[in-house]
Amino acid sequence: MRLGINLGYWGAGMDGDNLAVAQEADRLGYDVCWAAEAYGSDAPTVLAWVAAKTERIDVGSAIMQIPARQPAMTAMTAATLDSLTGGRFRLGLGVSGPQVSEGWYGVKFDKPLARTREYVEIVRKAMTRERLSYDGEHWTLPLPGGPGKPIKLTVHPEREHIPLYIAAIGPKNLEQTGEIADGALLIFPSAAHLDETALRHIRAGREKAGLTMDGFDVCPTVPLALGEDVDALADVFRPYTALYVGGMGSRKQNFYNQLAQRMGYEKEAAEIQDKYLAGDKAGAAAAVPQSLIDQTSLLGPVERIAERMTAYAEAGVTTLTLAPAGFTLDERLAALRAGVEAAERAGLA
Repeated sequence: MRLGINLGYWGAGMDGDNLAVAQEADRLGYDVCWAAEAYGSDAPTVLAWVAAKTERIDVGSAIMQIPARQPAMTAMTAATLDSLTGGRFRLGLGVSGPQVSEGWYGVKFDKPLARTREYVEIVRKAMTRERLSYDGEHWTLPLPGGPGKPIKLTVHPEREHIPLYIAAIGPKNLEQTGEIADGALLIFPSAAHLDETALRHIRAGREKAGLTMDGFDVCPTVPLALGEDVDALADVFRPYTALYVGGMGSRKQNFYNQLAQRMGYEKEAAEIQDKYLAGDKAGAAAAVPQSLIDQTSLLGPVERIAERMTAYAEAGVTTLTLAPAGFTLDERLAALRAGVEAAERAGLA
């Protein structure tokens, strides 16, 4: 099992620290550094900056939002980043959520699976450097009856095949991800529930495409906090968990809330959402079960983190992406180093 890091969103007040974290991860031998985007910093700019300041580590988008860009533009960006980084780029895609898609980008959040499938097909076709034409439900290239003509990508990526990941949570999305992608970006993963909540759906998609799980990258992101008091460490992540379970998307379309329910927290997920949407963020955070945080994070001393890493590896994770927590840069770097030490203790590195 390989290790990665996730820098989250740029512009949150830790930008200089984020670069130092990425550089230390590069030095320590982490496999990939991911950056996110929502409605603030964009992922490609951050990744170009990180890649220019590192030497070996891969850089990946987790995610580039599908409603933010036309698929041909995403192919251009992926090809450019792969060329500039010497073949160190990984393309992670996702549909985002209804509030961001419709409120920020003005793109209807409808038929997300069909849109994702067409988007991936166009991106892959564009990056083959063949002349691009496509006739789908959501995109038609070139537009009929106009001056447009099939044209091809002029940039040569470093690699013929740039790894393509999809952020997936729901069963149907997970199945499609197994069918059309090279990897899955997962969030709030519980080793104990990983097969029932994710892997069985991914396997079904792989089988539909006539493929096995060989070479498919199961890549969840887990927060990591180093220390002796597990309960106190869990409290650090209460607002983060409450935001996703309670406030992401809408009441009817909150994929993280639905995931918590599938993990057995139906009553708690409803309470967290009710309080969060009513404006009681503190109450929502207090309602998050400690066990939910502990199951989906790496908390405690190195020995305990090593045990949890082993459970993830045995559950089928192939790249464990860490989000090292800390109030200072030194604390975040210590957590980063603890991740490597824990992996070595577990015999995973």
